[in-house]
Amino acid sequence: MNITSDIKYIGVNDKKIDLFEGQYIVPNGMAYNSYCIIDEKIAVMDTVDINFTSEWLANLANALDGKSPDYLVVQHMEPDHSASIAHFANAYPEAKIVSSAKAFAMMKNFFGTDFPEKQIVVGEGSTLSLGKHNLTFVTAPMVHWPEVIVTYDSFDKVLFSADGFGKFGALDTEEDWACEARRYYIGIVGKYGMQVQSLLKKAAGLDIEIICPLHGPVLTENLGYYINLYDIWSSYRPEEEGVVIAYTSVYGNTAKAVSLLAEMLEAKGVKVALNDLARCDMAEAVEDAFRYDKLVLATTTYNADIFPFMKEFINHLTERNFQNRFVGFIENGSWAPMAAKVMKEMLSKSKNLTLAQNDVKITSALNAESEKQLSALAEELCGGVAVTLPEEAAAGGKKYVCKICGYIHEGELSEDFTCPLCKKPKEFFEELK
Repeated sequence: MNITSDIKYIGVNDKKIDLFEGQYIVPNGMAYNSYCIIDEKIAVMDTVDINFTSEWLANLANALDGKSPDYLVVQHMEPDHSASIAHFANAYPEAKIVSSAKAFAMMKNFFGTDFPEKQIVVGEGSTLSLGKHNLTFVTAPMVHWPEVIVTYDSFDKVLFSADGFGKFGALDTEEDWACEARRYYIGIVGKYGMQVQSLLKKAAGLDIEIICPLHGPVLTENLGYYINLYDIWSSYRPEEEGVVIAYTSVYGNTAKAVSLLAEMLEAKGVKVALNDLARCDMAEAVEDAFRYDKLVLATTTYNADIFPFMKEFINHLTERNFQNRFVGFIENGSWAPMAAKVMKEMLSKSKNLTLAQNDVKITSALNAESEKQLSALAEELCGGVAVTLPEEAAAGGKKYVCKICGYIHEGELSEDFTCPLCKKPKEFFEELK
């Protein structure tokens, strides 16, 4: 694949991987991107994961068409991009390796050598001329490792952005860029918003027409859209208005409460994202929390603490500098409920959080008082617009329980009804007498 007349794509798709970095579900695989710039001198931009070294070297040989590379530019030392450095050095012994001082120190750790006879150390503003292509190196520490550099080619106006602007998914997958790029960014880079902001300011001074990341598609159109999203994400601003409800439920009573809250909000036209933390993709739930401007945390008191999945979720938020949001709380406990207190303490160091004035306290199961508290919280979430209980809940109509997960639905089941928790159809429900 040609990026420009002189820049060739030589990366690979990984369709066998199930967990990226040992934790992120990637149903559509991953792309490990690498590029080759053909000029009077030839530069190869990064390598690939060790499982694809042979395929990558074959791609490189095909792009070289009998020529030999002069340089290997190493922008980032994570093994999915650097693991094939030694194999490249063996295949092309005359080629030099161009990278930051910190990267060469890491090479010593990974390979037992920092390739002293091949080293060209570059830093902020260093340049490398290939002929008509002049490369300028820009340091990008902690985006998201300390050794990272990005590279600007002034001839084709290309920014080789390392992990910046990357996404989950192989290149042969058709899917929305923002969804998997957001999940990738929040999960992997999200802690380092200040450093990303610094890099964006440096990039603003460059005339960029193409962005070549180390994961995901090459970006060639509407670059302002992608850069704007990165500015939003890295400044921790909400991307959209909406309410994320993240919850855990042991016997279905907390699930019933959040389902009722979601109904109240949706009746007022509020967008709601409901996440059962015990069953959903945790990274998707974290992504939602950073995407929308309001968050409701609902969980049970558990061992004088909170339910483990909620604790994990809040830790993911605080690790990534969660801030600038409105947060509401629902707690459940059959005796001495204290989940709201614990959750607030966990968020106490987060910046610019507005906490709801109306907490919801459930003592085992919803009752008239806790339903009233739900209405008050929903009103706050709607900006002070009064809300009421859905008719079937207020009237105490029929109740149906899911035989799979225990979710309780109040009111008649429509023909196309599915359980909001386990997604089973109405046939899996039975009426509660």
